[in-house]
Amino acid sequence: MRNKIMPGAMLGVLGGGQLGSMFVTAAQKMGYFVTVLDPSPDSPAGRIADDFICANYTDQSALKKISNQCAAVTTEFENISADVLEALSAHCQVSPDAASVRTVQNRITEKQFLATNGFTIAPYCVIRHAEDLLTQGVDNYLPGILKVSQFGYDGKGQKRVENAADLKLAFEALNHSVCVLEKLIPLNLEVSVVVARSATGQIEIYPVSENQHVNGILDISIVPARITTSLANRAQMVACQIAEKLDYCGVLCVEFFVSATVNGELLVNEIAPRPHNSGHYSLDACITSQFEQQVRTLCRLSLGETTQHTPAIMVNMLGDLWHNGEPNWNHVLQHSSTKLHLYRKTEARPGRKMGHFITLNNSLETALQQAIAIKNSLNLN
Repeated sequence: MRNKIMPGAMLGVLGGGQLGSMFVTAAQKMGYFVTVLDPSPDSPAGRIADDFICANYTDQSALKKISNQCAAVTTEFENISADVLEALSAHCQVSPDAASVRTVQNRITEKQFLATNGFTIAPYCVIRHAEDLLTQGVDNYLPGILKVSQFGYDGKGQKRVENAADLKLAFEALNHSVCVLEKLIPLNLEVSVVVARSATGQIEIYPVSENQHVNGILDISIVPARITTSLANRAQMVACQIAEKLDYCGVLCVEFFVSATVNGELLVNEIAPRPHNSGHYSLDACITSQFEQQVRTLCRLSLGETTQHTPAIMVNMLGDLWHNGEPNWNHVLQHSSTKLHLYRKTEARPGRKMGHFITLNNSLETALQQAIAIKNSLNLN
C-alpha cells in the first residue's frame, strides 16, 4: 500500500516515550490525529495523543484496534517485533517495514547485512554458548565490548572486557544471552547521520552530528560535526547507501566510529530504524525536523528540506540531575537562543533521559561554550 495520507487522518505509533511524543506533536501540528499504543499508563506520548491504547505491543485486541482506526502506523523504537509490523501491514500502511526492522533489530543480522553489502565494521564474533568462549578465537577480539544481540540500548546490555576472564564474567552477568563481541577500535570520535527516505526512493539527508557519550549514553551532539568536508560527505553517502540497500521507507540513523588511524577510517557502528537522539537538534536548527520527516514518510508525502539554518549543540539531561529535586530551569531559560525540551516523565531515575536543551549560535564554538556552561550550572544543583 503506497497511498498518500492527507491531514485529518488518524495515524498510529507503537511506543509512548519521548520519541513517540515528538512524533505526536509533529503530526498534530500538521493536522493529523494520533493513536498511541504503549503498556505504560502514564507514557508521555499517551498523555498527549488523541487516543491512547494502554496495552502490550503483542496484545492482539489492541493491535486490531490500532490497525482498524489508523490509516498508517509507525514505531518509536526498534524493539517492536517485526512479526507485529508484518501483521499490521495487512490492514494499514506501516513504516518502517517489517523486513528492514527485522534486519537491524538484531546485532548479528545487522552486522551480517553490513558486511555482506561491503560496509566497513569493527571485527566481531558471535557468542551463543559458554563453550564459544573457548572456540571462537575470542583473543582476536580483545579488548572488546560484549553486547547482547537484542534489546540493548543506552549502554544497557553491554560490558567492556579486557581479557578472557573478564569475558567469562561478562557473559555470565548478561545471563548467557546471545551476544556479539566487538573488538575495541582506537577512536578519534563518533558521528551519526540521520536520513529520511520515501517509499519512492526520494532521500533527504541531515548534517553530520559529532557525538560524545558518557557511560554508553549520548551526552552532547555538536552539529555540524567538526570534521573535514570529505569525511562528512563519506558518512552521508554511506548512510544513504544503507537506506537504499534496505529499501527503507522512514527516518533512519546510522552511527559511525571514526578510527584513530592516519586516514580516519569510517566504520558503521549501529543502525537505528527511527528518529534518533542525535537528531533532536533538527527540531530547532533545521527547516524540517526528523519527526516531521517521520510523518511525511509514513504518509507517503514529499520530504521536507533538511537545511540547517544555525549551528547547534544538543545536551541530554538525565534523571541524575533531579537528585536534589527539580533543577533550576532558569539556568537554561535565561539564554534567549537556548531551547528547553522536557519529556514530562513522571519519575526521574539515574540514567533515564528526562529532556534535552539545544543552544543555537552562528558560531559553533560559542554555542558549545554556552552549552557546557549551562550543563555545568545544572550539575551544581
